[in-house]
Amino acid sequence: MEDKIRVLIADDHALVREGLIKLLQRDERIDIIAEAGDGQAAIDIARQEKPDVILMDINMPGTDGIAATKVIKKEIPATKIIALTIYEDDEVIEMVKAGVSAYVLKDVAGSELIETIYRVLDGEVVIHPRVAKRLVKELTSSETKKEEVKLTRREKDVLGMLVKGYSNRDIAEKMFISEKTVKNHMTSIFRKLGVKDRTQAALYALKNNLVPEEE
Repeated sequence: MEDKIRVLIADDHALVREGLIKLLQRDERIDIIAEAGDGQAAIDIARQEKPDVILMDINMPGTDGIAATKVIKKEIPATKIIALTIYEDDEVIEMVKAGVSAYVLKDVAGSELIETIYRVLDGEVVIHPRVAKRLVKELTSSETKKEEVKLTRREKDVLGMLVKGYSNRDIAEKMFISEKTVKNHMTSIFRKLGVKDRTQAALYALKNNLVPEEE
């Protein structure tokens, strides 16, 4: 039997926590190990339990989600943190900088949230499209455009699908290539763009018009 995915839910609203628990219990592989009503409680539980994934609300009393994420990612880097929020607000940049693996809105479909958990455990970074657009806008207003980069046609195709949120497996199936080849393309793309992960690559591509932006 495969190991359970150990999840901690951190949100200051009890009804939200109850709803997330009911939603995640649909998947037999997910095990809700604990709940936290504020950032400090999330830190304390994470230190003790070392969960695989934390669903982290951003706006909580006392220690908020941003501060909690910074502490947890520094002390327990293997734990994946998924930021949950109602709004596409300015705090998205701070959460991305803090090291979240995903940033999703609370109106996300249950199946999409479960899929996001699996994707971050697979090493992917998942940013909701509406949030990504806000992040691109904020970064564009504060950063200058970098030098033009030379991508091959294949790399442009891979980058385009990355921006749309496709996983490595999806890209491999659509391009009729192996996942290993996709990973090789990703490595080359990251190097050419001067970025470290999928989120940075997607944002760079949108900001510098390397791929058409989705409506």
